[in-house]
Amino acid sequence: MRLRVLSSDESTRIHRAALTVLGEIGMDVRDADTRRELARAGCREAAGGYLLFPEELVARALETIPHRVVLYRRDGAVAVDTSAATPCFAPGLNCINILDHRTGAHRECLLSDVREAARVCDRLARIDLATGLGNPADVAPERQAIETVKAIVAETEKPLAFIAHDEVEDEEVWAWLAEAAGGWTELAERPFALDLTGPYSPLELGEEACRRLRHAARRRLPVVCYPALLSGTTGPVTLAGAIVQSSAETLAGLVVHQLAGPGAPVLTASAILPVDLRTGGIAYGSPEYLLAGLGAVDYFGDLGVPTWIGAGCSDSHVVDAQAAAEAAMGLYGAMMAGTSFVHNLGFLSAGKTGSLEMLVLGAELAGGGRRFAQGIAVDDDALGVEVTRRAAREHSYMMDEHTLAHMSSAMWEPSLLGRVNLERWRKDGGITLEQRLRQRVEELLAAPPPG
Repeated sequence: MRLRVLSSDESTRIHRAALTVLGEIGMDVRDADTRRELARAGCREAAGGYLLFPEELVARALETIPHRVVLYRRDGAVAVDTSAATPCFAPGLNCINILDHRTGAHRECLLSDVREAARVCDRLARIDLATGLGNPADVAPERQAIETVKAIVAETEKPLAFIAHDEVEDEEVWAWLAEAAGGWTELAERPFALDLTGPYSPLELGEEACRRLRHAARRRLPVVCYPALLSGTTGPVTLAGAIVQSSAETLAGLVVHQLAGPGAPVLTASAILPVDLRTGGIAYGSPEYLLAGLGAVDYFGDLGVPTWIGAGCSDSHVVDAQAAAEAAMGLYGAMMAGTSFVHNLGFLSAGKTGSLEMLVLGAELAGGGRRFAQGIAVDDDALGVEVTRRAAREHSYMMDEHTLAHMSSAMWEPSLLGRVNLERWRKDGGITLEQRLRQRVEELLAAPPPG
C-alpha cells in the first residue's frame, strides 16, 4: 500500500522550483575547499558570494546516488535495507532532557540514560537502529558524541545513528568505529553507523557540513544529508515553499557529497519543523510535520534517493493520550508513504525530551503500522470461497482447517495495547497503558540480550 500526498506533476513542479532556487539565488557555501571543487564542477559566483548550481550538475549528482542503503549489525547480519517493502524504525537522538520513567521527573540526560536507551533499543524487536535518545550533560560537549557512540556499542549489536558537534568530533567517531570494525575497508563494506549532517536553513552550506559530507563520501560511509528548516522563520511558511527551499538545500548537499565520492551511500528527505507562530514553538505532533515529511518522501522518491522521515513523536511533555494520538497519526501516515526509514520514536516536547516509555509505545505502534501497510492479500486461498462452502451452513469456521492455518497470521497481536473484556481487565488489576509501559521498560532493562 502506498499513500502519496504529491502527484508526480506536483513533484516535478517542486523540482523545477528547487532548481530555480539553486540556479538563480544559490547557496552560501562557507568551506573554501568545497567552493573550489564546486567552481571546477561548474558553479559560478553570484552577488553576495553565493554559488549558483547549474541544473546539469544537480542531475549528474542524482544519477550517481545509490538507490539502496544497507546497514549491518556488528555480527555481519543485515539490519537495515532501504529497499525493503516496509520501513525500518529508529528512535530520535540529540534530546536535551529525559523523562525519568522511575520518578516521572524531567531532568538532564546523563550518560547512564544513553546506556539504558541503547539497552532498550537492543531488546525491542521492532527497533532496527539504536540511538542514545539524548546528549549526556555529564560529559564535556566535545566528548559527547564519541562517548555516546561507545556507550551504544557496549549495549547492542544493532547499527546506530549519531550526531557530532563538529567535523573534528565527527572524524574521531568514524575513526573509532573503523577500528571497532577492523579497518576502514571493513566499515565501508558492512557499515553499522549512520552520521546525520547537512545544510543550514536558509541556503547555507557551512564549513562543518561540507567537510563531514566529503569525509563520509570519500570513505564510502553512509550519511543522512538534510537541513532543519523552521517554517515561517528560516524558510517559507507554506508547506510547498518549505519543501522547495529544503529540497534545494538538500540537493546542494548531495552535489557536494557525490562530487567527493560518486556512488557513496546517502539518505535524505525532510526535516521541516512547523512553527506555531502564535507560540513560537515547534510542532512535532502537527499534521503539517507529517505532511512535509510525506511530501519530501514523494519528491525524493521520484528522484530515486532513499529517504527517512520523523514520526512517532509528540509535543506532549509526558506519555499521555496526546502523545499516543500524535505518535499513532505520524507512524501510520509514515508507514503508508513508502519511506525507507522512520526515526524520532521516543521524542516528547517537540524533540527536546526523550522517553523510554514513549520509545516502547512507538515500537508497539510501529508493529501495528507495519501490519496496516501490508494491506489485504488477495489470492485464491485468502478469498476463502472453499472455507465458506464448507463452514457456512454449520457455522464451523472456528475449527476449519483454513482458520487453523491462518489464525496466527490473520490478525496482528499487540503486546501492550489491551483487548481483554472489562471483567478480565478489572480482575487483572485495571492496569492502564501508562502503567504497562513503565513495567515494560523495567522488564526490557532487566532482560538479557536477545539471542
